[in-house]
Formats: sequence, C-alpha cells, structure tokens
Amino acid sequence: MSDTALAIMSLLATIGFYYLSKWAYLYKKVFWLAPILAAPFAVIIFVLAMDIPLDSYFKYTHFLVMMLGPATIAFALPIYQQRKIISRYPITLTLGMITGLTLGLLSSWILVQLFPMPDELANSMLTRSVSTPFAMQATVKFGGIPDLTAMLVLMTGVIGMVICEPVFKMIGVKTSLAKGAALGAASHGSGTAKAYEIGQEEGVIASLTMIFTGVAMVLGAPLFATFL
Repeated sequence: MSDTALAIMSLLATIGFYYLSKWAYLYKKVFWLAPILAAPFAVIIFVLAMDIPLDSYFKYTHFLVMMLGPATIAFALPIYQQRKIISRYPITLTLGMITGLTLGLLSSWILVQLFPMPDELANSMLTRSVSTPFAMQATVKFGGIPDLTAMLVLMTGVIGMVICEPVFKMIGVKTSLAKGAALGAASHGSGTAKAYEIGQEEGVIASLTMIFTGVAMVLGAPLFATFL
C-alpha cells in the first residue's frame, strides 16, 4: 500500500475512532469509553496492526493538531459567556488558577528530580497540568517537545478524571466550587468534562479555571523556565 494511501487511511481512522468512542460514551458513561482515552488507544492498536510508519500517520493527521490554534482562540467565548460567574467568584477562580499552576509545576519538577529521565522528557513534563493548546505552546520555553507534551497532558487528564471522586471523598471536598476548581486546574479538559458530569456549576467553574490556568502558564512560561 502506498504512503499516501496509508496517510489517508490514518486520518480517516483517527476521526472515525473519535466519533465512535464519543457515541459509545454517550450511550454508556464509563471512563474507559471516554473519547480522550478510548480513541487514542484504538488508534495505537490500528497503527500497530497495520504497521503504519509514524511519518505516514502524521502526514495528514497533523492538520488535526493545527486545529488546536483556533481552539485556543475559541476559549474566549466561554469567558465572555460566563462573565457573571467570573465576577461572582473571583477569589475561587484566582486561587484555583494559582494553586493549580504552582502545584502542577512543582509536582512535575519533583518527579523529574526523583526519577532520572532524558532531558526531552523532563522538559516536556513541566507543562503537563494545563490544557493541550496552552501546554504545547508553553513547553517550547522549557525546551520541551510539543507532541510529547500533548501525550503527557492526555495521561495527566485521564488519571485525574478517574481518581477525582475517590480523592474528593477521602479528603472531604463537598462544595461545587471546590470540585470544579480542582478538576479544571489539575485535569484540564478531561477534568472539565468530568466536572460537567457532576453538575453544571462544577463544569462552569472547571472550564474557567482551566482556561485561566492555561493562559497564566503561557504568559509565565519564560519566567518559570528561568527557575526550573
């Protein structure tokens, strides 16, 4: 099979697996059917089974990554739509952003110190706690690799989505504001999706916290990189 045919097949399979997993998750809401987890897993199996070279896979699928740019700009819409929430809970959102950003960077730095790893992986890990478009932009300032950072962001979000409810019960987090801020700051897109499952207010707070934390990471990355 030609390289072009493999590339087209890869693009169609990636889009198809995403929509299939999305349909399955709407039918039955279990974490392992969530598109952010099921679709990449299916794509990996497909690529390995078909023995598709990575160059062929990324030949056309890189257009999907390019869509992260417009997606980042689109984050301005929920900020405008939820401006009343922002004015109602400024302290919650601010503290959620500061705490999420600080703990995300600090925990990543501690992991890098505890477990020796290649510089590319260590640098790419530092922005894993913010949403993918922001993380891929900020990681360059740390000397990270955007594609590798995207995978680490995915892993972080999925883990947070899976363990959030047991953690909330264990440490006694009960308010919608606290749950939303925690999920948005620590688990970005996956956490926000989980927050909307818990409740509307949790979802809104998570969405705003995720956006503000991501923006703060991008703006502060040149400064953070000088200390880490």
